[in-house]
Amino acid sequence: MTGESKSQRAYRFIRERIEDGRYVPGYRLVLGTIARELDVSVVPVREAIRLLEAEGLVTFERNVGAQVALIHEAEYLYTMQTLSLVEGAATALAAPAITPERIEQARAINARMREVLAAFDPHRFTELNLEFHTVLFELCPNPHVLDLVHRGWNRLKVLRDTSFGFVPGRAHASVEEHDALLDLIERHADPLEIELAARRHRTNTLDAVLAQQAEHRPDRSLSLSQGTDLTREPRRPLRPAQGAPTTSDSATKASIA
Repeated sequence: MTGESKSQRAYRFIRERIEDGRYVPGYRLVLGTIARELDVSVVPVREAIRLLEAEGLVTFERNVGAQVALIHEAEYLYTMQTLSLVEGAATALAAPAITPERIEQARAINARMREVLAAFDPHRFTELNLEFHTVLFELCPNPHVLDLVHRGWNRLKVLRDTSFGFVPGRAHASVEEHDALLDLIERHADPLEIELAARRHRTNTLDAVLAQQAEHRPDRSLSLSQGTDLTREPRRPLRPAQGAPTTSDSATKASIA
C-alpha cells in the first residue's frame, strides 16, 4: 500500500488476523516472530501493538507479553443465556415449516462439521455451526424473535467468541446434538421438546466453557444451572483450555458457540 509506514503495515497485519480469527483471544503476539514475517524490526511491531492495545484489541501483561484481548465471562454468560432462550424458541416455531429438503441440507452441513473435526479448525467449525443453525431458525415466523436471535449471534461475533477453541472436545458432542435435534424435527416432535433440546444444546456449550474456567478457579465454580450472578464479580477474561493457541506459530484458528 503506497505511503504506508512499517508500523501501519504491522498494525494492519495484526488487526486483520484478529478480525478474521487467525489470532484468537488469548493468542500470544510474539514481536520477533511477527517482525520476521513482515521483514521489519521489532520497533514498528511494538508500535502497532500499542495502537491495538489502546483500541482494546490487545492486552499486555508483565511476564506474559502481548496477547489478543480475551472475552469476559459476564458478557459471554449473558449472551449465551439469552441466545439459548430466543434461539430455542425460534427453532421450535420454525420446525413445522422445515421441509425434508431443508433437513437434508442441515445434515450435509453437519457432515462437513465432522470432517473439520479430523484436523480441527475452530474458525471453520464456527462458520459451519452458524450455517447449520441458520437453516433451522431462519424460518421462524415471528420476526421479533428472529431479530433477537440475529442480535445474539452478532453479539458473539463482537465478543470474538471462541467456545470450541477453549474446549475443543465440546465440538464432538455438538455435532451429535445436531443430529438429535434434526431427528426431533424430522419426526414432528412436540414443539416444547424441540425448544428444550435447542436450548440445552446452547447451554451445554456455555457450561463446558465455564467448567473449564472453574478448573483454574477452584474457589468459584460457575454453572448456568446454578444461576450464577456475575454482576457482583469483577469481569474475568475467559482463558483457552490447555492446548489452545498461545504462541504466534500456532495454526489453530477461532471458533464459535
